[in-house]
Amino acid sequence: MAHARLEVSGRDTLLRTARRHAPWLVPTLLTVLAGLLRIVGLGHPHELVFDETYYVKDAWTLLHLGYESQWPDGANESFLAGDTGVYSTDASFVVHPPLGKWIIALGLAVFGADSGWGWRIGTALVGTALVPLLYVVAKRLSGSIAVGGVAGLLLAIDSLAIAMSRVALLDGILAFFLLLGFWFVLLDVRDARARVLRDRTSWGPVVWARPWLVAAGAAFGAASAVKWSGLYALAGVGIGLVVVDALWRRRAGVREWYFSAILRQGPVTFLLLVPAAFVVYLVSWTGWLVTTGGYDRLSDANPLLALWNYHEGVYGFHVGLSTSHPYASPAWQWPLLLRPTAMWLSRPEAGTTTCGWSDDCIGVISSIPNPVVWYAGVAAAILLVWVLVRTRRARYAFPLAGLGVTYVPWLLYPERTVFQFYTIAMLPFLVLALVLALQHLVREREPQLLPDPTDEEIASATGVAQRTRRAWRVVVGVFLVVATLCALFYLPLALGIMEPYPLWQLHNWMTSWV
Repeated sequence: MAHARLEVSGRDTLLRTARRHAPWLVPTLLTVLAGLLRIVGLGHPHELVFDETYYVKDAWTLLHLGYESQWPDGANESFLAGDTGVYSTDASFVVHPPLGKWIIALGLAVFGADSGWGWRIGTALVGTALVPLLYVVAKRLSGSIAVGGVAGLLLAIDSLAIAMSRVALLDGILAFFLLLGFWFVLLDVRDARARVLRDRTSWGPVVWARPWLVAAGAAFGAASAVKWSGLYALAGVGIGLVVVDALWRRRAGVREWYFSAILRQGPVTFLLLVPAAFVVYLVSWTGWLVTTGGYDRLSDANPLLALWNYHEGVYGFHVGLSTSHPYASPAWQWPLLLRPTAMWLSRPEAGTTTCGWSDDCIGVISSIPNPVVWYAGVAAAILLVWVLVRTRRARYAFPLAGLGVTYVPWLLYPERTVFQFYTIAMLPFLVLALVLALQHLVREREPQLLPDPTDEEIASATGVAQRTRRAWRVVVGVFLVVATLCALFYLPLALGIMEPYPLWQLHNWMTSWV
């Protein structure tokens, strides 16, 4: 008996210690896990994968010239062989802003261009940082370390998130700055809401002291300086802030609350959000502005007007972009995962290599996310719409707003050539919708009682509510186990690991995934 009591006491002490250290231990472990999956073996493959052929070489010339320049035919082979100086000083017309390429260039500056370590470490570190960032967002919204931990874990081991961290493309960097901007908005709205609700003047307050909103503007400016699609988030968040401010003022009893939100606080919100974004965006073009060799740089004596001319050309390119590509996937296909992108594929001749039990091997880096989490996340987003209508709790609107600004705008351009890996910007919000929906399902339930219930009826209804909660806990636990196993199954497609061809075929749930 004494031995049993000691065992119970030891377990209790361990649990208390774990709970006490969980606030720092959970995000630390998640970051380590994410970093290992994203950084170990980063030099594989020693090739310029998919659009790395553009961004890596652009980053290299940014580092050496301050602007993107042209490369001759066969430059990829020269670059991979270590002959990185074959570029010319003639400007190249590029259609994405420079910040993402500057982040890639920082890795090249530290590690050089001898291997993929140099040109991928920037995206790998940003992709790693995305995991603890999602943890703190989920923890703040849910009030639960466990929910935050599940969100971070699902993203840390997701095959799309890993793959986009291990290739030097721009979209993983975009995803980080978008979620960072939403995190700053989340920090801003709680304090701003309290100040609006405290004020009892007839027209409501005008709140200028919102430093987190300025930070959000800077983050969305950084997102826009990676890809112009960050502008959708900036505009969507600006409109959303006016809407929620109007709802706060209505709740506070402000007369003409809609005019108060639009005409009084609206312009202030704009001035706090947009100029910060503009400054960050403009600073990202410093290399182009302080040199004279960039594309269209000498189109006007005023460098800012020359930059405007350049942007007109880029806008024209994006509007008219409609070319066939074997991996193109219009946005309506993304929720169904109809056409993922194979960013790298290697299939040696049978018999020349072995992989496990087969000598017919294939290695792929694909943009397939964990399909269990993806499809469940889509269902969870639909569920949250219903939960939001029923409960009117703002936290359920947060992931829906993130999905709205990262997905809906792409539906407006059905003819454009776009790819499924763009969904990396959606993935953190989809995971967030999923964990909030799971938390909702395992919540404490009020017993369903008839008027004037007897003691027996109260006890019976309470028992039903408790059994229902326990059943949902089991369902959620099983789901998380299945999701984790599925993530491990798809890990080779994120890492580019050689595997038997028949095993690779099992990963392709649809013929369009091949």
